[in-house]
Amino acid sequence: MAIATINPATGETVKEFPADDAAAIDRKIGEAEAAFQALKSTTFAQRAEWMRASADLIEKEADDTARILTLEMGKPLAQAKGEVLKCAKNLRFYADHAESFLADEPLADPSTVGASRAYARYQPLGVVLAVMPWNYALWQVIRFAAPALMAGNTGVLKHASNVPQAALYLDTIFERGGFPVGSFRALLIGSREVKSVIEDRRVKAVTLTGSEGAGRSVAAIAGDQIKKSVMELGGSDPFIVMPSADLEAAATTAVKARVQNNGQSCIAAKRFLVHAQVYDAFAQLFADKMNALVVGDPMDEKTDVGPVATESGRSDLAELVDDAVAKGATILAGGGAVDGPGWFYQPTLLTDLTDEMRIVMEETFGPVASLYKVADRDEAIRIANQTTFGLSSAVWTNDADEEAAFIRDLDAGAVFINGMTISYPELPFGGIKDSGFGRELAAEGIREFCNVKTVWKA
Repeated sequence: MAIATINPATGETVKEFPADDAAAIDRKIGEAEAAFQALKSTTFAQRAEWMRASADLIEKEADDTARILTLEMGKPLAQAKGEVLKCAKNLRFYADHAESFLADEPLADPSTVGASRAYARYQPLGVVLAVMPWNYALWQVIRFAAPALMAGNTGVLKHASNVPQAALYLDTIFERGGFPVGSFRALLIGSREVKSVIEDRRVKAVTLTGSEGAGRSVAAIAGDQIKKSVMELGGSDPFIVMPSADLEAAATTAVKARVQNNGQSCIAAKRFLVHAQVYDAFAQLFADKMNALVVGDPMDEKTDVGPVATESGRSDLAELVDDAVAKGATILAGGGAVDGPGWFYQPTLLTDLTDEMRIVMEETFGPVASLYKVADRDEAIRIANQTTFGLSSAVWTNDADEEAAFIRDLDAGAVFINGMTISYPELPFGGIKDSGFGRELAAEGIREFCNVKTVWKA
C-alpha cells in the first residue's frame, strides 16, 4: 500500500509521502535510543512538565488536527475533535499519576525473606515499537505513548499507511512539548519493514493494535526475539438487552455503540442479543434509529456516519452482508453501499442469522449490526461467548442476579452495565482469546513496558 492521504469521502488521493529508506529507519531508531539514554535519568516531575506542555499543544491545535483525522479516515468532524481532546486528557492523567503508579512496592515484612529491606522497583525498558491502526489515528498512539514516555521509555511508531499526516504530527508533538529530541519518532514504512525493526537490538519491546492476523505475525516475531509484546486485536462485542432494561435508552445507546467512528472500532458493539420478551419492541426502535441516521460528508456537522476508511474495507463489509442475505438473513435497515463517490455504506441491521453465515463469527468493521433473539440469560451468554474474540461487552439489565451472572460468565476483557464500552485512562483496557493479551491504560498500562526489578538487602 502506498503511504498516502486518500480522502475516503471522495476516493481522491490528496498527498503521497516517500517511504523511509534503510538509512532513515536506522537514524530514527538511533535518535530514539539516544533519547532514552537521556530520558531514563530524568525525574517524574520533569517528564510531567513536558507531558502537560504537549497536552497544551494538542488542545491548542485541536481544530486543525481533527480535520486531518477526518480527511484521512473519514470520521465525523465532531468525533475527530473529541478524539483529539481525549488524547490531551490522557497525557495529563499520566503526568499526574505515573510517579505513584511506578513507586517502589516494599514487602510489608522483609524478615520473611531474610532481609532488612525488600521491594519491587519499576524501571523503563528502552525503545518500544508501536504498530498502530488508522481508525483512531491519534488516540491509539497516545494511549501507548503517554504512559511509555512517563515511565522513561521512548517510542518509534509504524502507523497505518493511510494516515501519514497523523503519523507526522505525532512525530513532533512530544519534542515540541520539551521531551528530548527523538523521544518519539514516526517511521514511514510498510508492513514488510516491521520484522527488521523488531529484530533491531535497540528495540526492546513492541505493542500492536490491529487485526488478529497482524497480531499473530508481530507477536511471533517478538517471541522469536524474546521481546515483550502487548496485543490489542479485533473484537465482536456483544450488547445484551434483558427484559428489565430501559429499552429506549438501550436502543439509543445501541445505535451509538455500533456506528461510532463509522462503525470502525474494535470495541464497537457488533452483536445485539435481545431477550425474546422485548425483542420485537427493541428491534423496531433499533431499526428506526438506524434508518434515521444521516450518512454524508464527514466535515458537515449534520452528518452522523461518514465513509468507511478504505475501498477494500467497504468491499469486505459488503461481502459479509451479501453472504448473510444470500443464506437467509433479513435486512431491517440499510443493506448496501451508497451510490456515488467515496466509500460510504448504509447503516445496516440484520437479523435471522444462522451459524453458516460468515458474519456470525467474523468481525464487521463498519456500520453493520447483527441482531439475535435469545430465550434467556444462558442463551445470551452462550452466543456472546461463541466467537473467538473476547475484547469487551455491554449488558442492559436492572436485575442484580443477572448482572452478577454476566460479569462472572462473559468471556471478555470488560463488562459495561447499562452503557456502552468506552476506554478511559483510569481503567485498564484489553482483551482475551483472539482479542489479544496485555493491558493498556491505568496503572496496568504503564507497567507493561517496565522491568519489575526485585531489590533485596540483608
